Amino acid sequence: MKAIDHVPQLISQLYEIVEDLEGLFPGRHFTLDGHLVGSIGEVFAEYYYEIRLSPASMETHDGVTSDGKHVQIKATQGERIGLRSRPDYLLVLKILPSGTCEEIYNGPGQLAWNNTGKLMKNGQRSISLTKLRELFRQIPIEFRLSRLHT
Repeated sequence: MKAIDHVPQLISQLYEIVEDLEGLFPGRHFTLDGHLVGSIGEVFAEYYYEIRLSPASMETHDGVTSDGKHVQIKATQGERIGLRSRPDYLLVLKILPSGTCEEIYNGPGQLAWNNTGKLMKNGQRSISLTKLRELFRQIPIEFRLSRLHT
């Protein structure tokens, strides 16, 4: 059994723990975010798209495809993502409580970057998943990263 085969079950357990904590402490939110969700997204991208990951915390791009495309990988469980700069390619995945992920956007970074909001105090430009889904539908298949595993 490959390591990736364990990921959905482990993520599902994390969501169960979050639900238990929120039940114990009403009004408090225990969202899975930050580095944890980002790293989960990168692991999914590495497997599903065979992206060779760069060392953690690289600026602008998180990895490279086998045909040399530089990719920024964004993972979220929310409804927005933030970008600090324009990536060559952008892959946005939504991490689901089932332990799987939904592909929200897969294509040229310029299109997404051109549709981000104003620069925020944290140095990022925000874009909603709704807008990214809309943009994704406009991208011809030949301009998307190839998903090599299902």
